[in-house]
Amino acid sequence: MSHSHSMNIAQTLNIYYLESKFEWLKSIRNPAFALPAILFPALFYIFFGVLMNQHDPQAATYLLCSYGTFGIIGPALFSFGAGLAIERGQGWLDIKDASPMPGSAQIVSRLFVSMGFSVMVLVCLGLVAFTLTDVSLSLGQILTLSAILVVGGLPFCLLGLTLGLLLKAESAPAVVNLVYLPMSFLSGLWIPISMLPDFLQSFAEFLPPYHLSQLALKVVGQDTGGSVTKHLAILALFSVVFFVLAITAFTKKKVN
Repeated sequence: MSHSHSMNIAQTLNIYYLESKFEWLKSIRNPAFALPAILFPALFYIFFGVLMNQHDPQAATYLLCSYGTFGIIGPALFSFGAGLAIERGQGWLDIKDASPMPGSAQIVSRLFVSMGFSVMVLVCLGLVAFTLTDVSLSLGQILTLSAILVVGGLPFCLLGLTLGLLLKAESAPAVVNLVYLPMSFLSGLWIPISMLPDFLQSFAEFLPPYHLSQLALKVVGQDTGGSVTKHLAILALFSVVFFVLAITAFTKKKVN
């Protein structure tokens, strides 16, 4: 009995592995998704962090954290949001639903893919920061920062998942951009939050990227002073809200 049970576990894990592998290959072979996702944050960083603040290590360090946050949100929203909506529109999800594959494999595979892209985004940003600016971080800071950002992509994967289940294929990429870009700007990811007007600074408190960037900035001592617990609690709350919304949207889709 235990032998067949362990066989089942092995088969299930294999399904997750294969689904993740093909999801990864599909994403990486789609230059319209892969290149902007990996290169945009680095290009922004070269422009603002290097060219405009070349000899100011403090500004370059701040922007490394904020563009790192910006960089990991993109793949999370697009892999889940636009990617899922387009596959729904093409009927792929109906085929997958009809197959004996566990439904969660689609979600888990996309989660791994967006984490993989997050790591690549951070490596690109790190290369730019350490070769072209005077940023100096300890190994501990680099690892802590990377861990915060890679794991911090989760609430945005759930937000993407909700959008991916609700949006139509044609409008999904545009709507995801409409969520992603203003939310990033208003969270202080492009320019320091302190440069925004007061009312916008207060509004940022309601946006998940702001809280993730504050956790990242804490590692380098440049956050605005909120407690770690508060930032984590708000990100967790967002995760729960988007998770519930995603489940609701998924159930509705099943009923229809």
